[in-house]
Amino acid sequence: MAGATDPVTQTRTINVSILNEDNHKEWKDDILLQLRLLELDYAVLNEEPPEVNEESTGEAMQLREQWEKSNGLCVLFIKSRISRKIRFCFEDIRKVKPLLKAIDDNFIVSKKILAITLVMKFRNLRLSTIKGTRKHIMQLMDIAAQLKKLEIIVPDDFLVRFALDTLPQEYNPFMISYITHKVDWSINELITKCAMEERRLVPKLGI
Repeated sequence: MAGATDPVTQTRTINVSILNEDNHKEWKDDILLQLRLLELDYAVLNEEPPEVNEESTGEAMQLREQWEKSNGLCVLFIKSRISRKIRFCFEDIRKVKPLLKAIDDNFIVSKKILAITLVMKFRNLRLSTIKGTRKHIMQLMDIAAQLKKLEIIVPDDFLVRFALDTLPQEYNPFMISYITHKVDWSINELITKCAMEERRLVPKLGI
């Protein structure tokens, strides 16, 4: 029937998302799986055979033809699943293995830069006023969550102690109480207790 979908082809396809700034690992896994399912990954799995010349055997010519077909389709498909914002970085690469390596290298560098930026932001984030403890601590939690995606783990107990250390000096007695009693709070308990302390301090200091 015209326009009908081949059930075999349909079972061999998956939804490959568009490559952007934060999905490289999942994207590459999906790309390689899709090429494997479609049996197009010969050029990914094998080294490029020599160019055909007058001395090439029939087998060598066949291998070259197979590689060129696979390479062309792989490059075309991979580039079609890259965001236009970053595709220009790879436009001149015509071979699939160098293309995949260039994409990997690009995201390794980007990942390092992002990690350094987030660590600096985390380290420098301070609350300068009495109010806004909940929002402030949730900002720290959000940065910690972003770092976790980059495989940089901020332990919960460290996050609690660090968050306390970023509060203004008016919270010093509150911090001393935490240290003296050696009570381990979860980050959610810290948010609740800081909100209670904030409500106590605001009228006391006339803010």
